[in-house]
Amino acid sequence: MGAMTGKNLIEVEGLKKYFNVGNGKVLKAVDNLNFFIREGETLGMVGESGCGKSTAGRTILRLYEPTAGSVRVNGTDIYKLPPNKMKAMRRDMQMIFQDPYASLNPRFTVSDIIGEALDIHNMAGSRGERKKRIEELLDLVGLNTDHATRYPHEFSGGQRQRIGIARALAVNPKFIICDEPISALDVSIQAQVVNLLQELQERLGLTYLFIAHDLSMVKHISDRVAVMYLGKMVELADSEELYSNPIHPYTKSLLSAIPVPDPEVEAQKKRILLSAEGGGPIRSADEKTEETTLVEVSPGHWVATPY
Repeated sequence: MGAMTGKNLIEVEGLKKYFNVGNGKVLKAVDNLNFFIREGETLGMVGESGCGKSTAGRTILRLYEPTAGSVRVNGTDIYKLPPNKMKAMRRDMQMIFQDPYASLNPRFTVSDIIGEALDIHNMAGSRGERKKRIEELLDLVGLNTDHATRYPHEFSGGQRQRIGIARALAVNPKFIICDEPISALDVSIQAQVVNLLQELQERLGLTYLFIAHDLSMVKHISDRVAVMYLGKMVELADSEELYSNPIHPYTKSLLSAIPVPDPEVEAQKKRILLSAEGGGPIRSADEKTEETTLVEVSPGHWVATPY
């Protein structure tokens, strides 16, 4: 958890991302998201597969163009920026991807992978300065400088993810979306990567949107947690408050699924199951669906209503 300031770095308002899936059907992958992230804060985003977490992250960074809504970075609506100004804004916003192998070009050396961002944004300087900066980034994420000449396939999953983190840090961003950065890693490596992210946040003053399935890890790293369900945010609260006092039925069900290491306790644990009423997230384009809005039930604790 970072050292937060009172200033909002990211402000998301009415964000929607719909996909046409044929036969007059529309997939409402992200449906009316509203939240902010303060400077130095980590906002965790959790939910089951297909709930829209990753799509939300990609739309916030404008890797997907939004259907509606706005995302303001330091007060600037990035959806209104022309291409040349959007390119400059991308220096402030980066992403760490889920698959540490698929996100790295197998034909590039580590030096090429990290240096590409420097080249695109004209931050490389001379050849010597470029090499020095790449070596600094490798050292920052716990890799050896002689790794710069190697290729992605020569590294373990954890090392590849460190390369991805170094690439994200190359342009000195303020905001990083961590899109399930530990889900493809061995359990023994996950804690190392999360600890690295926390250390970097403290050292560089970074702001994170941390998207994950691992609810216990999200609690560990996040200042606040947002719960996604069928493209909507159904609950938002401080991490400790949400885990100790969940209010929305979906949040309760999600938290009840967290496994307990003790087999005897796990066997006696009560799962909260939700009915499948309401169908899936695919709805007809002209269907009128009931809007949900977040209501503040206690200071800083927001829950979707009706539910």
